Amino acid sequence: MNILLVDDDYYVIAALQKRIDWKFLNIETVFTANSVAQAREIIEKHSVQILISDIEMPQGTGLELLAWVRENNYSIQTILLTNYADFNYAQKAIELQSFEYFLKPIEFDKLTLIIQKAIVRAKEQQSNEKAIQGGYFWQKNQAKNLEHFWRKLVSGSTSFAIKPADIAHAIEEQNLSYQMNDIIQPLLFNLFPYNGSMGKEEKDLFDFALLNVLYELFQNPWFSIESILEYKDYNWIAILKWNQGPDSQVLEGLCASFIQKANPYLKCDVCCNIGLYGKLNDVGDILKKLINMDEEITKSRNQTFLVETYLLQNKTAYNPPDLVHLEELLNQNNLSAFLEEATQYLKMMLSNRTLDTSVLSLFRLDIVQLIYSFLKMKGIQVHKLYTGRTNDQLLMHSLTSIEDMEEYLKYLVNTAMKYRDFAAQPKSIVEEIKQYIHAHYGDDLTRNDLAEIVYLNPDYLARLFKKETGVSLGSYVIQVRITAAKYLLETTNKSVYTIANKVGYSNYSYFSKLFKQEVGLPPNEYKKEQLSNSSL
Repeated sequence: MNILLVDDDYYVIAALQKRIDWKFLNIETVFTANSVAQAREIIEKHSVQILISDIEMPQGTGLELLAWVRENNYSIQTILLTNYADFNYAQKAIELQSFEYFLKPIEFDKLTLIIQKAIVRAKEQQSNEKAIQGGYFWQKNQAKNLEHFWRKLVSGSTSFAIKPADIAHAIEEQNLSYQMNDIIQPLLFNLFPYNGSMGKEEKDLFDFALLNVLYELFQNPWFSIESILEYKDYNWIAILKWNQGPDSQVLEGLCASFIQKANPYLKCDVCCNIGLYGKLNDVGDILKKLINMDEEITKSRNQTFLVETYLLQNKTAYNPPDLVHLEELLNQNNLSAFLEEATQYLKMMLSNRTLDTSVLSLFRLDIVQLIYSFLKMKGIQVHKLYTGRTNDQLLMHSLTSIEDMEEYLKYLVNTAMKYRDFAAQPKSIVEEIKQYIHAHYGDDLTRNDLAEIVYLNPDYLARLFKKETGVSLGSYVIQVRITAAKYLLETTNKSVYTIANKVGYSNYSYFSKLFKQEVGLPPNEYKKEQLSNSSL
């Protein structure tokens, strides 16, 4: 496998040559060119399977080079580099069937993965060409047939165990060489990508890197990997077929190696779940038990769990933490101690193997109820405080693992602490309400609307506002509106009806009554008086 690097910048070429481990990628020869013309000569004289080219070059662009490659029917996987996120460049690259469009500055770890993917594609293309020439094109579909077969078995086992007759029918339908007494064992991997990692930002590359790691680590003469597939986001199932007696210790060792490598290489945490082994005839039940365990157990990241052990455990009833003590900590405003004790309870339950998703769900309900009750006593409206995407995502994932539950608890507590401190400063709250009223006096300003701005109970806010200002909330709104109306009457030619609407009163009679109460004159007379005074 040969590669050609094309860039008019010598330092870019040098960096690519030095920073990419070409020997690791099994690249035999790395050709270089600093212009399109030189690149064409190399392609015409030598066998090139991968091309990495800059787009912006003074003597012909990378897009022109790619167009020439396509016109001459060269089977070359092309990766284009550019300094600009220009849509026209990207669109043209897609039209010319480039393998990848990559923005500079170069991130060499990601570029390495892209090159690996391009190498895989190039090898597939070579294999397909040979298969067509030899009349054995069916080989191309063998891996797809296997994946389709196992995906069908996995998806069919999520709700109920698929029947042996259906398995036999699928084998016959796909013309596979399986026997019903083949020994099969599934593994399930839960992945937890770190924030900001490739797993969060570029899932295609992450999946490619993950499969590379799995296929590399799980090479063993005792078994073969039949398929590795993602059955839901960040949850992968690997199907192993044993060539000799199954050995759980071997799998536990391989899982430990995978966990160790996943942290630095994939930048994610992992849970490994080892299913039961058994004949292909019973694989529906085997898959069902594995998926059930994955849904029911509370996982701690970077650990391995066995269905065999899980089935021997007795189901335990929910034994709540000391809720009275936790409530006391909240009432003492000691939210850090509250969080620490709640976390310790979780770890104790996990170590005793008495924590599953049903128990964890009840624990979450108790904790949420305590925090909500604490905030309600402070006059804080919880339904407004805990809303939005962050809350929804943390809540949704909180039963996935003990670490996810801890993250949700920290969010609940930290949000409560932050707003408790804000609510304890009445001047800050009153000032925020006053600023909002001055900025939105023309809007509908009910007591409930204003209370929601600061997430407080309306009655509590009204009492707080009156205590701090000596004026009721309703009276303050009227004062601000009438002041605004006076200014408009003095400085504009707008009609009194228009001004009444502009300061939040659609009922002119009511506005006129309030205006007279505050100013001593109806608005029309006030306007005339101001005009008279200004003409003197």
